[in-house]
Amino acid sequence: MSYSPSIYRFAEGSGAPVPLDMDVVRAVLDPYDVGDRSLTAMEDGRLQCWVRAADGSEAEIFVDEAGIQVERPHSGSGVFAIVAELASRLDAVIFEPREDVFLCGTEAHAHLPADMREEVVLIEMTGEAVEAALIGPRPL
Repeated sequence: MSYSPSIYRFAEGSGAPVPLDMDVVRAVLDPYDVGDRSLTAMEDGRLQCWVRAADGSEAEIFVDEAGIQVERPHSGSGVFAIVAELASRLDAVIFEPREDVFLCGTEAHAHLPADMREEVVLIEMTGEAVEAALIGPRPL
């Protein structure tokens, strides 16, 4: 079954996501983008890219100023490390829609709305931790 975790940024306790820093998004994604570069930037400012990590794990990523959608991330901590780096550098949260769970690191936690602070799952923003939180630990 496919799933699509999302990344959102909150500020000063606001209940609505705030715009992302697209320069940070591009800096994180560009080294991993293996798609057609001419299709990456849309006319309306949205980004669409296919990322591949060193371990071969991949995901299709869609970005607009409100959030990032990670489509069908392959199992492998490499692609989840990219997701973790995005969330960490943006001080953002990762939303897992199947379980209705928000994940974040300690830096992003302070920016969340009060009710979300009680519900969010604090994790270390590493590929391994994000992968384990989203899909469970990998068997040995």
